Amino acid sequence: MKSRIVPTIALAGLGFACFLPAAQAQSSRPRRVSRTTETKSNSNGNSNNGGSLLDVVPANGKATTNTNTNRRTASRDTTSSEPLLTPIPSNGSSRSRETATDNSGSTESARSTGSTGAATPQSTPTRNAATNSAATGDTTHAFELLKQKQYDAAAKEAGDIAKNDPTNSEAWKILGFAKYNLKKDGEASDALQRALDLQRAAKQEDPNTLELLARSYARAENWDKALPLLVSATSRAGATPDAELLFLKGVASYQLKKPSDAEKAFNDAVKANPKDAASLFFLGRIAIEKNDFNAAISALNRATTAEPKSAAAWKLLAQSYMQRASLEEDDQAKADADYAGAVRAAEGLTKVKNDNDSTMLLAQALIQSKQYARAATVLDRYLTQPDATGQTLYLLGLSHSRAKNFPKAIAALEKAASKTPNDAAIYRELGYDYESSKNYPKALSTYQRGAAIAPDDAFFKDSIARIEPYAKTP
Repeated sequence: MKSRIVPTIALAGLGFACFLPAAQAQSSRPRRVSRTTETKSNSNGNSNNGGSLLDVVPANGKATTNTNTNRRTASRDTTSSEPLLTPIPSNGSSRSRETATDNSGSTESARSTGSTGAATPQSTPTRNAATNSAATGDTTHAFELLKQKQYDAAAKEAGDIAKNDPTNSEAWKILGFAKYNLKKDGEASDALQRALDLQRAAKQEDPNTLELLARSYARAENWDKALPLLVSATSRAGATPDAELLFLKGVASYQLKKPSDAEKAFNDAVKANPKDAASLFFLGRIAIEKNDFNAAISALNRATTAEPKSAAAWKLLAQSYMQRASLEEDDQAKADADYAGAVRAAEGLTKVKNDNDSTMLLAQALIQSKQYARAATVLDRYLTQPDATGQTLYLLGLSHSRAKNFPKAIAALEKAASKTPNDAAIYRELGYDYESSKNYPKALSTYQRGAAIAPDDAFFKDSIARIEPYAKTP
């Protein structure tokens, strides 16, 4: 008899489901098992983890929190990266481009001081400078405010200049940078798009404006607009490969159903940064969708090494190991090694995210690796939880059953049957436990209940025929 339960992972879109299909049963051990563990999917087919696609970005993807949407999105910290800010002339695009200074003399007095980066209070002449800037179109002071991370003030001053002179590309640019850092993505995109359009009309396109506009659209998940900008930003002649931009290009391509382009972008990102856990995660995800579990396991192992706190990567790694093991039934040594790998990955997952789904995945991996007593220990707490699902209780009963602890198996499986009375798999295992305990009347009635649910199932027919001579039925 094959005592191992062989799992498969059904892939539909981005949703993943673990199945424990039927195993052959001899008359002395009637335990054929069918079990499905599903991950909920949203309307787009993406795993429903309560957020956007970018929620799966591991911590070292340099994610920043979008306070408007409570989502994690990968983006460069533009507040600390001078190259994104450098090429801003002193005044508007319709005016002369000579180097200017702040007439108020407040440039130095307004610079940030101390290790905390806090800016010094503005002097009275600074207010006059802001008024003068709005009238003259000089963006120097607004730019200084931006560099000092006084984003509200920078946005106000740049917005006033842009209102007075809608053709001032530098004002729109500073406004866009300020709004981006204020996490106001819609307003940032509008301002940066205005700036880029004016720059292109003047044939003076600024790559920093284009790059931040691409990031802004990506952070707002406006992939249609983000992708062409990301392509331009990453293919510019002489540009240094930027792993984060390449990652965003990959996500945009992935979302727009261009998996080949996405895979290339993620590979390019990993070449630029071999420890880019976010791109490695997506390479694993794409490999799973192609049923290439060798490539998936390779990429996801690298992802979890680069970012040990990535719950999403640990989860896919465990599922990939179990899927590959299910395809290796002819090589038991390889299958056993993969089930052991699934256990290690599931343990890594529970260290990061110890919720019910993670516990269930660990229990399944332990069952596959025949660590039944340990699986039961992992699941035992659910027996007394009123909200425990029939599926969870089934796995608990299955674990005790395979560990030959029949009283505990029966208690869990009876409770599972009360939760999900139309699950034939429960009656297969429960009938076996009654039979093993020599409680033949209950074994017979249990098999009969299973046969009522699955009348064409030969297992129940054979079991009923075997048990009837020993059961004293009324």
